[in-house]
Amino acid sequence: MTVVDLEKDVPKDVPQDAPAPAAEAETPDVPRRIGGLTRSGVLSLFGAAASGLCTAILLFGELAPFSGALGFFVTAYLSFLGIYAVLTGLEEDGQAVRDRLMTVVLWTAGGLMFCALAMVVGFTAWRGREALPHGNFFTQDMQAAGPLDPLSNGGIAHAMLGTLIMITIALAITVPLGLACAVYLNQIPGRFSRFVRTIVEAMTALPSIVAGLMVYAVWILGLGMQKSGLAAGFAISVMMLPIVIRASDVVLRLVPGTLTEASEALGAPRWRTVWHVVLPTARSGLATAVILGTARGIGETSPVLLTAGFTAALNADPTSGPMISLPLAVFNFVKSPEPTMIARGFGAAAVLMALVLVLFAIARVIGGRGPGHQNKRQAKRAARASRRDAERFAELHTPGLELFETGDRDNSGESNELRGAGNGATSPHAPAPDNEAEHGPTDGDRH
Repeated sequence: MTVVDLEKDVPKDVPQDAPAPAAEAETPDVPRRIGGLTRSGVLSLFGAAASGLCTAILLFGELAPFSGALGFFVTAYLSFLGIYAVLTGLEEDGQAVRDRLMTVVLWTAGGLMFCALAMVVGFTAWRGREALPHGNFFTQDMQAAGPLDPLSNGGIAHAMLGTLIMITIALAITVPLGLACAVYLNQIPGRFSRFVRTIVEAMTALPSIVAGLMVYAVWILGLGMQKSGLAAGFAISVMMLPIVIRASDVVLRLVPGTLTEASEALGAPRWRTVWHVVLPTARSGLATAVILGTARGIGETSPVLLTAGFTAALNADPTSGPMISLPLAVFNFVKSPEPTMIARGFGAAAVLMALVLVLFAIARVIGGRGPGHQNKRQAKRAARASRRDAERFAELHTPGLELFETGDRDNSGESNELRGAGNGATSPHAPAPDNEAEHGPTDGDRH
């Protein structure tokens, strides 16, 4: 057995009842800053950019026999990333360096996508600037205009109307079928739903010319119908349907399962849960899915060429006669060597992009905000509904309290009778004494 002297380390001049010395103050934990700009971060970013540019200039101008604009920018960007990683590593750890590098890469990707979109829109609007200022370009068709006519004669009214009619027919077919199929894939899993999902994924990569040929063979050759806007709407709907189904299926999967479980726990059937819980929650995402399908269908050319034909006159009847759309009009305009026809083609392309933008804005208004976000009108409507529910619950519960009180009094009377019967008889089922049966329980039994 080992005996340890506990007092040998205690100073002799320190009294036993003196308080223990305070522990050394620990350095408080300072959280690492994730976002935001710092002075060192900005200096490192611009310094690495300048260094990468200088490195590319040295390699392409002095040190190596490199050439080409694309190679120059790629070399400069890679040099910039390497130098930025080194400068960031002087102050931060490895995790922070990786975080900064991925942030720069993502910002670069986003900037490239924005620049590409701006170049496409700007180039199209710039090339169509000669045709867009003319009012007749939006109100006339090309029936009385030829390739040599000036821009003050003729327009694309027939193509605009044809595009709106075709996309309306396609949306009327695609939206109910696509949303219903997405709900089926999401709510009724099984062997057949997996088969349907596989078919939908395969149809996503279906060439547009195949859809046009299918409608042409079935509707025009098989049934003997003529080329029309209705046939073009059928072909466009075949192209839009898999896009809408896949996008809607992904959005419906993001609906929290707790919402559906709460609805079913309250006794709601499956269809009511889907209609009142699942679809309103995913409304914004479903609107985006419809927009994706519309953007795919509104720009199709080959199905329209096979099923709708070509015309230079305005035709508002989708069931008879050929009809033309904006993509097909652009295709025919830019084939001409005349500058006025090329200007009309680029002007029609600019109108097509504006039409897609308008449809997108309408869908965002219909879709509303995301789950959990309400505008002022929706918040006021929810507040009024909550007040009505509170008043209705108060009216339902007020008579229930009286019933509960009456029941409590009845139960207390029965318990008093049972206690009185238990005090006066050996068996709980024995009859009560005569005096208690006539006059009720005594004061002692009541207490």
